[in-house]
Amino acid sequence: MQAESGGPPPGRIGVRVYYEDTDFSGVVYHASYLRFLERGRTEFLRARGVGHRELFEAGAGVHFAVRAMTIDFRRPALMDDLLEIETALEAVGGASIDMRQMVFRGGEALVCANVRVAVVAGGRAARLPEDLRRRLSGTG
Repeated sequence: MQAESGGPPPGRIGVRVYYEDTDFSGVVYHASYLRFLERGRTEFLRARGVGHRELFEAGAGVHFAVRAMTIDFRRPALMDDLLEIETALEAVGGASIDMRQMVFRGGEALVCANVRVAVVAGGRAARLPEDLRRRLSGTG
């Protein structure tokens, strides 16, 4: 895995916490953070010209799948909170991408996640195409 030096800046999106995201007490249910983080990764890719629909329709032959994730739940988010999901590229390997994601409320870190995304084609690990590598790193 090769670390990105001076890689692209982190991406940030806002997410409002709705009733459906919470448990009976109005606290965000732990699995809801997975959806918030997925949205953050998707928008990070989109901002770099990598759209999931494009990958499918253009016949790029690859897609992404979460291979591993570690999550540190530091503080709870609550119903109606406005959260910011920050996504940063940590490293790009031959067939994987490492990202660091943070969930903030008003500048306070609530959740920290380290995510390894596998590049997959035909149900197997695949090399990341060079054009996608350039777009991810902000050089293409």
